[in-house]
Amino acid sequence: VGDAVPLEVKLTNRSKSTVGPFSLTVVPFQDYQNGVQNYDLHDAVTFIGSNTFYIDTVNPTENSVCVGALLFLYTGDFYLNIKFQDDSTSRDLPPAWFCLPSVHIKAQEPIEAAA
Repeated sequence: VGDAVPLEVKLTNRSKSTVGPFSLTVVPFQDYQNGVQNYDLHDAVTFIGSNTFYIDTVNPTENSVCVGALLFLYTGDFYLNIKFQDDSTSRDLPPAWFCLPSVHIKAQEPIEAAA
């Protein structure tokens, strides 16, 4: 809590053709483990920079890296829902690309150094 947490999104193209451009939007939420998810975290989590990552075209065997940061203002268990967007209708992408897993982050108070 109170320290910037780096967030890196890396796309490695292992296909035989160029992919992209794409955009990924990172949406933080809390899961209260009873089916209720809270996305109204304006006072608890903030992004340093943007929460949307634009990935330009990526050639075969190359990768693209986007870097950002999150700042957690309160302790708790948070999740990052990553939403994939492809505006092109001419590509046939695997359905798994549209169902990226959530990332779990546990925000804790900083541990004081032993004196």
